[in-house]
Parts: sequence; structure tokens; C-alpha cells
Amino acid sequence: MTTSNVTSARQDIWTSVQAYTLAAFCLVLGVALGYLFRGSTSSSGDAVTSANTAAQGSPQAGSAQPDKQQQKEALDHAVAPLLASLQANPNDFDTLVKVANLYYDGQQFPEAIKYYGRAVSIHPENADVLTDYGTSFWYTGNADKAIEEFQAALKYQPGRASTLFNLGIVRWQGKNDPKGAVQAWEELLQKNPDYPEKQKLQEFIERAKQHAKG
Repeated sequence: MTTSNVTSARQDIWTSVQAYTLAAFCLVLGVALGYLFRGSTSSSGDAVTSANTAAQGSPQAGSAQPDKQQQKEALDHAVAPLLASLQANPNDFDTLVKVANLYYDGQQFPEAIKYYGRAVSIHPENADVLTDYGTSFWYTGNADKAIEEFQAALKYQPGRASTLFNLGIVRWQGKNDPKGAVQAWEELLQKNPDYPEKQKLQEFIERAKQHAKG
């Protein structure tokens, strides 16, 4: 799943050089600028994709992608049975997470926040959900709340690589805090010595340190 940058105002404005540096690193990692890792591997997006295909009909070569209205209808169709299930059992943790994941994958982040929040109230120790909860806040422009939820996840699962990576991105891009980003990423490497992108992340740490000096 890909998503665009959060476009809401930040407390600090990056220079074009700083933004380019972050974009280049994220692209090397195979993610777009501002894209954060999921707390868990979600198959909910498959349901949306299938519904989109059904709404569009059999895809033809060069055919247009579903428009926003079709995507919304597909998402509504996919989430409807789960919402019906929640009416009967509003505290079903697994169903709450599935609903939240669907809204997340459909980039309906305010709705995702609502259901992740309900899930967290039942199992506040679930680092996967806390990470996705924080990421959803990031995509709505709330860097402070994103950091709060990432830190909560790390209390229950210290050293969690995806959460620490996200924390670094939000500290740097959302709070203009390269030192905080370095701290998160150095902790990531310390606690995950076999991290697949270790060399790339080390290079980025050095760039963040240079930014902090400048």
C-alpha cells in the first residue's frame, strides 16, 4: 500500500535540501516520503482490492483505475459485515482491528483511529495495534500523538524495529528533531543487529547527525 505525504502544516518548515535527503533515503528503503511501516501484516487491503475489482469489472489493459467514489463504495462494502458484527459484539477485539485495518488500508485514517482506539482500550499492550494507531495519527498530521503511541508500543515491546523506524521518521519530519531521530534509529540497530537495511540506516543516521550540527 502506498500513501501520499501528510500535507497539514508542521511546526517547523524543512529546507528543500533536508526534504530531498529524507525522500532519497525513504526511496532507497522502498517506501515513499512519509510512508511508515505497518505494525502488523494486514490482509485487509486484499478485501478492498477485490471489492475495487468487482466494482470496476474485469480489468482490461490500459483501463482506468477506480475513482474515489468507487473506492469508497468498495471500502464500505468490505467493512459492512464487520460493522454489523460489532453491533452484536462491540468489544470484539479482533473485529475492531480488522475494521481499523480496512480503514487504514483505504486511507480513511480518522475512521481507522476510531477503531484502533477502541481496540487499544481493550488490549493496551498490543504493540502491533499501537504502532498502527500511531501511524494513523501521523497521516492525519498529529505528530505528537503518533510519537505518544509509538512510545507506548515500545514500552510493551522494546526494540521493535518497525516502531523505532516510524518514531525516527516522525521525530525528524514531523518535529524537525534529527537528534531524536538518530536516537530512535541507533536504538533500532542496537537491539536489531541483523536489521536488513542496517547499512542504509547507518548512512541516514549520519545525514541526520549532520543536519543536527547545521
